Amino acid sequence: MATARRWPVISALGVVQIFAWGSSYYLLAVFAAPIAADTGWSLSWIVGGLSLGLFVAGMASPRVGEAIRRHGGRPVLALSALLLAVGLLILATAPVLPVFIAGWVVLGIGMGAGLYDAAFATLGGIYGREARSAITTLTLWGGFASTVCWPLSALLIEHLGWRWSCAAYAAIQLGLCLPLILFVLPGNGRTAPAPADRQSSIRLSDPERRAYLTMMGIMVLAGLSVTIVSVHLLTMLQGRGLSLAEAVALGAMIGPAQVTARLIEMASGGRHHPIWTLAGAAALTAVGLVILALGVPLVGAAIFLYAAGNGIFSIARGALPLALFGADRYAPVMARLARPSLIAQAVAPAFGAVLFTVAGHEQMLAGLAALAVANMGLVAWLWKSIGAIAR
Repeated sequence: MATARRWPVISALGVVQIFAWGSSYYLLAVFAAPIAADTGWSLSWIVGGLSLGLFVAGMASPRVGEAIRRHGGRPVLALSALLLAVGLLILATAPVLPVFIAGWVVLGIGMGAGLYDAAFATLGGIYGREARSAITTLTLWGGFASTVCWPLSALLIEHLGWRWSCAAYAAIQLGLCLPLILFVLPGNGRTAPAPADRQSSIRLSDPERRAYLTMMGIMVLAGLSVTIVSVHLLTMLQGRGLSLAEAVALGAMIGPAQVTARLIEMASGGRHHPIWTLAGAAALTAVGLVILALGVPLVGAAIFLYAAGNGIFSIARGALPLALFGADRYAPVMARLARPSLIAQAVAPAFGAVLFTVAGHEQMLAGLAALAVANMGLVAWLWKSIGAIAR
């Protein structure tokens, strides 16, 4: 299946990723306030639905990886589209808050089966070790999820209200994403035949295990940082004396910066080892957050650097496990790496809110910078572990 035409497959999967992210992870950025105004439900509980969804996605991810390894990515991604549609319909019809929260449990399983980690594993199953360029291109598509879906969400809510807007996203999952998955993606992209011993394909040598655990730590710290920044960036910038309009304008740089960095990575043609991409991502992120923490009057440059690093980190987290562990073990390794990262993202908004309340925005920025610097240390240790694997 390595001969499957790339552009139809990647384009179809890219559209699926845009709406998978836009109708789950990015949904409440636009929907939360209208839902609270219409229902009277607590905003913190409404937003807490996403945290619950991310937690459920993390818990489900190892089983997702095993399913992709055994059956290929197409049926798993198709199930994701169905689950996202069902979850959105539960939100749309929820008469009370507990039913709304239950909808996020279903959405969480759909997220675990359909966001980047599952998509990367699918590409690994289709293209094997040649999947790196496909992963890079897919992240370009995914980078437009908020750009496409936030304005679309606002338009839908304005004309349909939040409930019918959830139903509209469910219709997109069933009417657009599901057919793309079923009729464009190859049917037998899988990383390895299913062995009798389900653990045999993910046995790791001692150097590989060190690399695996180090990368898990890197993904956890990155997940904490990026989620806290995503939720609290505007508040932190306003704490620095910027107006809301100025903070929003600076925050709007994140999407273009991510896409720019990914384009540069794609232009390189993948001629360098993905550890270089990971090192660049960690360095850019750390420099950006350190500039913000120090209060240097280069806020725009700091946000651009941070976002550029975060943009290519998405590529590194998909490409590096493929290079280290091979296509045969790629899907289960990716899924197991995803669990702690998704759980970290689930607790990050509440953790950030507590940190902001107790310590203030200056200490929060200092803490984020410290996490980013620590991640650079972990990347250096990972580089050393990779040398041991090569020997």
